[in-house]
Amino acid sequence: MTAEGASRTTRTDRRDAPVGLYVHVPFCVSICPYCDFVVHAGADARGPRNRIEALVDALVAEIGLRAEANRANPSGRPLATVYVGGGTPSLVPPAELDRILEAVRTSFGIANGAEVTLELNPGLDERGDPGAQAAAGITRLSIGAQSFTPTELKRLGRRHSPGDIGLALIAAREAGIGSINLDLLYDVPGQTLGSWADGLERAIGLAPDHLSLYALTLDDPDAEGLTGPGGDHLPPSAGARRWRDRARPEQDEDRAAAMYHLAGQRLLDAGFRGYELSNWALPGHESRHNLGYWERRPIEAVGPGAHAFDGHVRRWNAARLDSYMAALQPADGGPATLPPGGEEVIDPATAAAETVILGLRLDVGVPLTTLLEPPFVDAFDWAVSAGLVEETEGARVRLTARGRLLSNELFARLI
Repeated sequence: MTAEGASRTTRTDRRDAPVGLYVHVPFCVSICPYCDFVVHAGADARGPRNRIEALVDALVAEIGLRAEANRANPSGRPLATVYVGGGTPSLVPPAELDRILEAVRTSFGIANGAEVTLELNPGLDERGDPGAQAAAGITRLSIGAQSFTPTELKRLGRRHSPGDIGLALIAAREAGIGSINLDLLYDVPGQTLGSWADGLERAIGLAPDHLSLYALTLDDPDAEGLTGPGGDHLPPSAGARRWRDRARPEQDEDRAAAMYHLAGQRLLDAGFRGYELSNWALPGHESRHNLGYWERRPIEAVGPGAHAFDGHVRRWNAARLDSYMAALQPADGGPATLPPGGEEVIDPATAAAETVILGLRLDVGVPLTTLLEPPFVDAFDWAVSAGLVEETEGARVRLTARGRLLSNELFARLI
C-alpha cells in the first residue's frame, strides 16, 4: 500500500506502549545522489539561516504530543532504546541534542542502561563533538563510512575521506562511547571485489563493535507513489535521477552476491556474528533498537518522514518539512498539533507474514511449527528443496548461507 493510499478509517483503539523511539533529523550539508531518506541541505542545515533550532522546537513539541497519545495505554516502563537518525544528526549542536533527549526523558522516560544511538558522518565538519554527545546520553554511534576507496566516495557524493573514518572512530572511543557501528555499501558503481575486500579489511582493522553492510539500492519513490503531500519520501532531484540512470547499468547481481558472501565469511573469521541479513556484531553489541523492528515490537517515531508502529498500526509523518513545522510550530502562535501523514492498520494475515519474514532475517530464525501450516507450508517446502533453509536446535528454522543470498525469492513467496 502506498503512502497516499493507506486507510485512516479503520484505525483501532488498540495500542501497545513503545519500547523504543526513533527521532529523525532531516538535515545534511549536501545530499548524496543515491539517498532516498528525508533530507534537506544547504542553508537549512548550516549557516546563519539554518533551521536546526526551529526543528528541535518542533521535535520537542511532537515528542510531548506523541507521549500524551500513548498515555491511553501506559505501560509504566521507560524506553529501552532511542535512535537519533537522519540526515546527519551529528550536525545538531550539543545544547540542542541535550534538549531533544531531555524531552524524551521527561515525556517517555529512558531506562537505565538504555541504548541511545546517534548517526554521524565522519567528516571533521560534520561529526560534531563526541564528548558532548556522550555527555548528552549517547551510548552508541553509527558512522556512515560507506567506502574506504576515494573514487567510490567521490562517486557516491560523500564529503569525507577514508582517513576521516578512522579519526571519527578514535574520537568516539576517546569520548567513552561504548558501542560503535560502521555502515558500508556494496554493489557501488565502479566497485570491484578487490576494492570491497580491501575496504572490509580496513573496517575490521579499526575494531568497530558492529558493521552494517547494505547493497546500494536505486529506487524511484515517485513511481512508487510515496512523494505526494502526505507521502513519506521527497521527490529526487533531476540530478539524482540522472545519476541513478547512469549508475544502474553498472550494478551486477552476481558481483553483489560475491561481495556479500566474502563479507560473511571474513566477518565470521573476525569474531562477528551475522545476527541479521545486513548486520554483524561482536557479542553484546547487536543493535537493540533495530532488533525491535525485526521483532515487531512497538516503536514510536517523531520527525519528518518518520515511521512508527504500535503493534497494530503502522504510522508515518509526511516528509515535507514546511508542513511538519507549520503543524508543530504554528506561525500564529497557536497550539501545536500532530503533523500530517498516514497510517495503515495491519491485518492478521499481514502481521503473520511480517513475523515470519522478519524472523527469517535473523540468525535465530522462526519456530518450525510456524511454517508447517497454511499459508506458509508451500513456500517452506520450496525453500527446503532449494536449500534455502535449515532446521536448528530447538525446532527452529533459519536461512542457510545460500538462503541469505536468495532471501528475497523466499520472502516474495511468503507474502
